[in-house]
This record gives sequence, C-alpha cells and structure tokens, in this order.
Amino acid sequence: MADILPFQQKRASTPDSGPEPLWRDVLGQSLRAAREEQGGRLVDVAERAGISPQYLSEIERGRKEPSSEMIAAVTGALGIDLADLLFGIAGTVRRGGSTGFAVGRRPAGPLVMAA
Repeated sequence: MADILPFQQKRASTPDSGPEPLWRDVLGQSLRAAREEQGGRLVDVAERAGISPQYLSEIERGRKEPSSEMIAAVTGALGIDLADLLFGIAGTVRRGGSTGFAVGRRPAGPLVMAA
C-alpha cells in the first residue's frame, strides 16, 4: 500500500502582509531593473528582442502577460539567464515581497472582464 503524504496547507497570511504579488508584476519589475542596471534604453532592448517598445513597456509595467517565447526573447536581448530570472521571481512571489514598485495591485471596485 502507498504511503500517506501530509498535505501542505497554505500558510495563513497576516493582516499586514497584504495581497500576494502578481507574477506578471514581479516579472516586469525584474526585467525593468535588469534593463536599467545595464543602462539600456527601452527602444534598444525591444529592437534586439524583436518586439515593439510599447509591448516591452507593457510587460515591464505588468500590464501584459508575455508568452515564454517573449520572455526568452527579452532575457536574450538583455543578456541575462532565463533560469536565474525565473528563480528570482519565484522567490519574490513566495516571500510576497516587492522589487521596489507597488505589487499585488487589486482593483478597489467592481471588475468587468471581457472575453
């Protein structure tokens, strides 16, 4: 018979911790921080990645959830390791932390979503 494995329950959030950060917000913040650390311009990085500057800006602001191919293109344009970026993002999301910008934004009022 198989062993019974304990079910790991979700840790309770404290009232001060606020909402968990959204993955796309932390991704965008991390990409922007890497670009700014290198002194790169949005237009130049977008051109090397093969995407529009507007789309890269939306990714950095957490407005778009890019495909894995887009993330790979941007990290390639920045010359950073995709695995390291994702590992750092996972740690930030797990801690519920921030990389300096407001993360975990939730709408204050009603939300209408279109299909």
